[in-house]
This record gives sequence, C-alpha cells and structure tokens, in this order.
Amino acid sequence: MKTILTFLIVFSVVVVVHELGHFYFAKRAGILVREFAIGMGPKLFSHQGKDGTAYTIRMLPMGGYVRMAGYEDDEEMKPGTPISLLLNEQGVVTKINTSKKVQLVNAIPMEIVRYDLVDALTISGFINGDESQTITYAVDHDAFIIEEDGTEVRIAPRDVQFQSAKLWQRALTNFAGPLNNFILAFVLFGVLVFARGGVVDLNSTVISGVAPDGPAAVAGLKAGDQITAIDGITVNNWPEMQKLIQEKPDQELTLDFLREKDKQSLVVKTDAVESQGEKFGQLGVQAPMKTGFFDKLKGAFIESIASFTQIIDALRGIVFNFDVDQLGGPVAIWQMSSQAASQGVTTVIYLMAMISMNLGIFNLLPIPGLDGGKLLLNAFEGVRGKPLSQEKEGLITIVGFGLLMLLMIIVTWNDIQRFFF
Repeated sequence: MKTILTFLIVFSVVVVVHELGHFYFAKRAGILVREFAIGMGPKLFSHQGKDGTAYTIRMLPMGGYVRMAGYEDDEEMKPGTPISLLLNEQGVVTKINTSKKVQLVNAIPMEIVRYDLVDALTISGFINGDESQTITYAVDHDAFIIEEDGTEVRIAPRDVQFQSAKLWQRALTNFAGPLNNFILAFVLFGVLVFARGGVVDLNSTVISGVAPDGPAAVAGLKAGDQITAIDGITVNNWPEMQKLIQEKPDQELTLDFLREKDKQSLVVKTDAVESQGEKFGQLGVQAPMKTGFFDKLKGAFIESIASFTQIIDALRGIVFNFDVDQLGGPVAIWQMSSQAASQGVTTVIYLMAMISMNLGIFNLLPIPGLDGGKLLLNAFEGVRGKPLSQEKEGLITIVGFGLLMLLMIIVTWNDIQRFFF
C-alpha cells in the first residue's frame, strides 16, 4: 500500500504540475481551457468554473490533462444524432446535450442535420421527429455542450481556440509545462536542502560532526577542529581532504589541525569501506554546512543544475549509444517508488524532483506529439511566416504520438522482463 500511494503521489503531482503550466499560460493568452482533469478514465466529479473550464476528477488517479480549444476535433456529432437543446429567452441555444445520462428540463429534442460551432455558431436539425422541416438555431458564443459521459464543457468558437492566440503566446503555453517541471524540481531540491539544515561548505576543512566510535572519534578529533594538513600535505578545501583520506584505506594518517587556534597533531587509522569493487579510506567526519537562507537557495539551484546535467549526459549516451535498458517507463517508476517508500520521505522527495526534471527535459525533445515538437512547429511558423495547415500538423502529431506509444510499449515490456523475470 505504501508503494502504491508513493507511486500515485509522485506520478500525479509531477504530471498535474506540468499541466498546470499549460493551463495558466493558456488562460493568460485568452485560449479556452475546456477541461482541467486530475486523473484519467471515467469521470467521478465535475465542477463548471465561472472561467468556462470544467474541473474534473477521474477514476484512475494517475496524472491528468488539459483540454484546450482547437487542440483536437472538439465535437463530433454525426448527422442523425439525437440531442436536446436548451434555449434562452431570445431563442438562442445555451446548452447542447448529447448524453443519455443527463436530462434537461424544458429542452427541445432534435435530430442533427448539420452544425457549425466554430464560425457560424449555428445548429440545424429536425424537431420532435418532424423531417419535413429543418430548423436552425443560433448558438451562444459561450454555450455549453454535455458530452456522452456527462461532462459539461464550453463549445470552442474560433476566437478562443489555440491557433487564434499570437505565436509567442502559443509558444509560451507549449513551453510552460516543462518550465513548471523545472520549477517543481527546484522547489523540491530546496525542501531537501532546508530539511538538511543547509548545504555542504566545500571550501572549508572544519569538521562539523564526528561519527561515534569512528576512527576520528577514537583518535580524539572533535567537531569544530580544522584540518590543515594530512601527512604533511596542506589541504585547503573539503574535496582535497576527502581525496587524500579515500586514497589510504585501513592506513595510518598524520593529521595537522587547529583547535581553538591551537596547532595540534595526531595519528588516526582509517576504516576501509568498499564501493563498486574498490576500497576507500574513511574517517567518520562530517563536512561543514552553510546555513544562511540564500546559501540554501543557492544550494537548491546547484542541485537542480547538477540533476539537469546528469540527465542531459544520460540522454546523450542514449542518443549516441542506444540501448533500451537505459530507458525506464511506468514500471521503472513503480520500482523506484517502492525503494523510495522504504527509505523515507526525503528519498521520495528526491525521486519526485528527479522525475520532474526528467519529464521537463523529455518533453522538450523535438519529437512530434511532445511539447518540444510543438515548439519546433512554432519556430517553423516564425521563420515561414505562417503555420502549417491543421491537417498537416495533425498528421505529424499522430505519427509522432504513434511512435511514442510504440516506444512506451517496448520500454514497459522491457521493464516487466527486467524487474519481474
């Protein structure tokens, strides 16, 4: 149960924060967000906001999505489809019901002949089964349509569609999802830094703590001692000191240090610890910490950049030396969530930060169907002076999405074999 909750929280928070980026900047650009959903699958709860967005919670608690007007074929009502219409006092349609699950009081039953909810804002059909006369109604610009599952969303006239926004607004909306993931990663790394009480001061050799019964404690070192030399070699920072110690596992070292400005010296024998088949020396001392507020913010930024660089390096390795074992999908995230859940809250936060950074970078890849692919089309439009036709852009997106789904299936199957067989 702990693993399930960890997986759902990590996956959902990262995806929902990503979608919130698209949502916010779409709103700012005047693009109609028809639905903001938390979760996937059948609808459990829906609230129609005054801003025209349907806020829904769906059955499968995994991620979420944003439906922007103009991003897909918004309505597909075939001729002959039975619907019902709700009119205002002026005889203008304010609500179109296509669901069998919802009944509207005082609604007019209609069998559709044709409709245009983008430009003309009209709907025509037969009323009460009378096929001798086609009746046409004007549709309000802010009318609602009740979809088959009962979700109530706004119709999508041309002026509020995604393509009607300015190029820079569309580009910013596309970029906002990955941007939010980078911001989330920075915030989470900040939480970790603040929870640790600060960041390691690598420019100092002052010991902040000594492990009980460790070599340093046995030899008599104390917190606050400043190491100045090891075996006669001057050390100016923590990495230099650490390197000299690690090079001599299970060996005696002569340490020169300052204790309250007094120069002292002692001999200490290192422990030998093994990592990846190699032995390293260890004293059992802790590095000093910078605890200032801005030091912590800087530490969070440095950790964010380090994770970004680490992922980019891994991505470069995948591109130039492709191996499906280097990739991980939902099953891999599940496995990591299981390990993180057993190691505590800080490990879960670290995992969430790394996945958020991963998702941000992955979505910026110039692949059709991803945000990076959309940004590439935005750049192409900027150079060309006009966008691709919706048909061509839709075809490119479908092909890219198909390839991504194929890759996801391959990666998931590989994960299943790797972790369960």
